Amino acid sequence: MYDSRTIANRFLELASTSNDTLTSMQLLKLVYMAHGWMLGLYHRPLIKDEVQAWQYGPVIPRLYNAIRHFKGSAVSGPIKSDKEALDEFAQNIIEQVYERYGRLSGPALSRLTHAADSPWEVVYEPGSFGLVIPDDLIEDYYARLSARPA
Repeated sequence: MYDSRTIANRFLELASTSNDTLTSMQLLKLVYMAHGWMLGLYHRPLIKDEVQAWQYGPVIPRLYNAIRHFKGSAVSGPIKSDKEALDEFAQNIIEQVYERYGRLSGPALSRLTHAADSPWEVVYEPGSFGLVIPDDLIEDYYARLSARPA
């Protein structure tokens, strides 16, 4: 398991290589989705940080606190994080998630993470704050997504 900020830095590197940028919302959603796909496909977590159900979707508080000052602007990295080398599975998931979702806007990514029966939708309670989305819910959801025909 990795620090969510390490995963975010890899997404920022991929965006930079493509002459692209990522906003805070995009980065939060991409890291969450990569974590979900790692759980759903390989049955192991990508990040060690908890995911919470906030009003505007799933949020990784540790990562949010590191990038919130960018607000709606592009995040310029690298973000201060643990210096960790990513294994082949992590690299692969991050690259696939970036290839599939990296060009989507923050609101488009948000709509995906707010889908009916999504882990966020199952856990979120209006007016509540800090409700943890358990990894088993995330794993089950992404495993079901991986089983759907393309």
